[in-house]
Amino acid sequence: MLKLTIRSLILLLISFSSLKGFSQDTTGKSIPPIWDLEACLQYAKSNNITLKNLRLDTKSAEQDRLLAKSAVLPDLYGSGSLSYNHYNRNTNGSTSAINSSGSYGLSSAWTLYQGGYLKTDIKQKDLSVQSANYNVLVSENDITLQITQAYLNILVDKESIIYNKDLVKTSTAQLAQAQRRFDAGTVAKKVVIQFDAQLATDRYNLTAAENAERQDKITLRQLLQLGDARDFDVVKPDTVLSDAPIPSLMTVQKYALENRPEVKGAELAVRIADLDLTKAKSGYLPTLSLGAGIGTSFANDPTYNTFRQFDNNFYQQAGLTLSVPVFTKRQNKTNVAKARIAIDQSRNTLENTKTTLALTTEKAYITVQNAKTQFTSASEQLKYNQELYRISNEELKIGTANIYDFYQQRNLYVQALQSFIQAKYNAALAARIYEFYLGVPIKL
Repeated sequence: MLKLTIRSLILLLISFSSLKGFSQDTTGKSIPPIWDLEACLQYAKSNNITLKNLRLDTKSAEQDRLLAKSAVLPDLYGSGSLSYNHYNRNTNGSTSAINSSGSYGLSSAWTLYQGGYLKTDIKQKDLSVQSANYNVLVSENDITLQITQAYLNILVDKESIIYNKDLVKTSTAQLAQAQRRFDAGTVAKKVVIQFDAQLATDRYNLTAAENAERQDKITLRQLLQLGDARDFDVVKPDTVLSDAPIPSLMTVQKYALENRPEVKGAELAVRIADLDLTKAKSGYLPTLSLGAGIGTSFANDPTYNTFRQFDNNFYQQAGLTLSVPVFTKRQNKTNVAKARIAIDQSRNTLENTKTTLALTTEKAYITVQNAKTQFTSASEQLKYNQELYRISNEELKIGTANIYDFYQQRNLYVQALQSFIQAKYNAALAARIYEFYLGVPIKL
């Protein structure tokens, strides 16, 4: 019995160990604890609520298209009625009777011509489906940029934590050294207190960096719409390319203006508005429809044969109906005028979209150029300050350095390191965003 219990506990522990690497979100899906940027982007494209709703809009547009295609077909309706009436046959009310009546039939109508409205509506609904798909792509692009920014913010936090931990470690060693010297009587108590204060500051900065990482992880989880994922973390790549050559502005702008979904969607909006004008003009033209029906009606009382009467009242009918608009109380004229206004609005939107995209790509180009220059400067600045800080550390160890000069050089080194980390990831982000307008998938 004891062996069985021990074996059960071991199996239970193994099960928990195998499940430890994964958590679940609010929908019950198992999610990995460690994410790279590609996994984040793929997950967001599949699970983001905004994207899901836009895809549902696409499905709704597809249903509208199917309805428009079906409008050129004839319809078919069935009908039936049956009623009973009670009445007195004699005037004195001594005799009563029940009479029944009813009708059954099939009817159909088919629009043969409606001024080209039906064919135009089908074309318009086809374009609406394409437009809905472009809306999905636009939202995917926006979410991609937001996730990339949030991901890189976490990487910046991780680097900040690393160097802050190193500073805490260094300050701890320096405090221990100062304490030994104070115990030996070679330095004053003030020196020990200064190192103590610096260690407290370094620990505070480390805590702030760790809190920043937690907050930025929450931001990324919100973009991914992950629920309970407390073990969530991201992969820190081995290298982040920050100084790779970039394509020319003219190349990027030309591609973006020809291929970006926001431009494609705005161009479709103009075409959809043009078709609205065609539909509005069809209101001036006649409508020709074909109608047909078959059925029977009957009424009986005790003196008649119900089934014979049913046979005698079977009918069939077919006919054409022509409707010509003569006076529509300005309805058609107003519809045409508003359609023309909508065309002008859609063209203005297209022009604004192109202008905005051109300026955005130019801004991205300037940003990446500035970021590369800042990264180069930050690299040089860090190199010199790192060497000066190393020398100050050596001088402090042998007791030849002035503590005020040492802390001044230390602060310069910390500032240079912070600037370098920020510049490195800013340059990487700026380059990825700029290339994204050229259709290059974002990768670190």
